[in-house]
Amino acid sequence: MNNPLVQPDPGLFIWTILTFLVLLFLLAKFAWGPLLQALESRQDGIRKALDDAQQAKGELERLQQDSAQIIVKARQEADAIISRSRSDAESLREELRAKARAEAEGIVRNAERQIQAETARAVQQIRHEAVDLSVAIASKILQRNLSKADNERLIDDTLKQLGPTH
Repeated sequence: MNNPLVQPDPGLFIWTILTFLVLLFLLAKFAWGPLLQALESRQDGIRKALDDAQQAKGELERLQQDSAQIIVKARQEADAIISRSRSDAESLREELRAKARAEAEGIVRNAERQIQAETARAVQQIRHEAVDLSVAIASKILQRNLSKADNERLIDDTLKQLGPTH
């Protein structure tokens, strides 16, 4: 059993090794170099993308903190504005109440003065009419007619006797 495929042939063995080495050299020079370079550049790209993602994550966290602080500050300012508005509204309400009270008191005082003036005028008119009536009755009783000057003198005397307090 002499099978030529199973028996080692030194020439074939050398040519196989030589072909293997040439192929190894060619692959190392033309295939593995660019392949390794492509893998390395891809690895660098992935590393850079991871670094960029980490930076973006850090920036996002910082922005979230900033936005949270801005929201808190905005809420505080809104609360302060609402508080100021409420206190301003309360002071305006109190001011309007005070003005309304003052106006009402002024109106009441003015009405009281008018009432007193009207009362004094009515009392004065009643006195004049009472005196005129008294003079008319007295002149009928005396059966004589007094002159107008006598009537006025008599009215003035009577008013002086009654005085301002009656």
